[in-house]
Amino acid sequence: MNMSDPIADLLTRIRNAAMAEHRTVEMPHSKMKTEIVRLLKAEGYIEDFAEEGEIPTKKIVVWLKYTPDQDPVIRGLRRVSKPGLRNYVNATEIPRVLGGLGVAILSTSHGIMTDRQARKKNVGGEVLCNIW
Repeated sequence: MNMSDPIADLLTRIRNAAMAEHRTVEMPHSKMKTEIVRLLKAEGYIEDFAEEGEIPTKKIVVWLKYTPDQDPVIRGLRRVSKPGLRNYVNATEIPRVLGGLGVAILSTSHGIMTDRQARKKNVGGEVLCNIW
């Protein structure tokens, strides 16, 4: 299946699975999706993830994280830079999500990283999404 925006598909699958209170969600594999999911795990938004299968049908399995009250840890996901309208920022213009409570994920010349990492390295790039 041809997809025009695989990152938006990743975010939508996670959002829908969290609203439906699923424990896991699967999606087609790509290097960028794997890096985004790795950052989500490092920031504590998901329990874990794994890559399964071989190359034409390789997929990513994500285990979602819930609070003790069974509310999803991920409250919101928003795609910022879209294929039709890219959003690039300098190191001094990197946005703060909910005053620092959320995370912006950027694609920089040093790889995919969070807004905090980009500020620390003083690099700008394309703002992919916001998560809170």
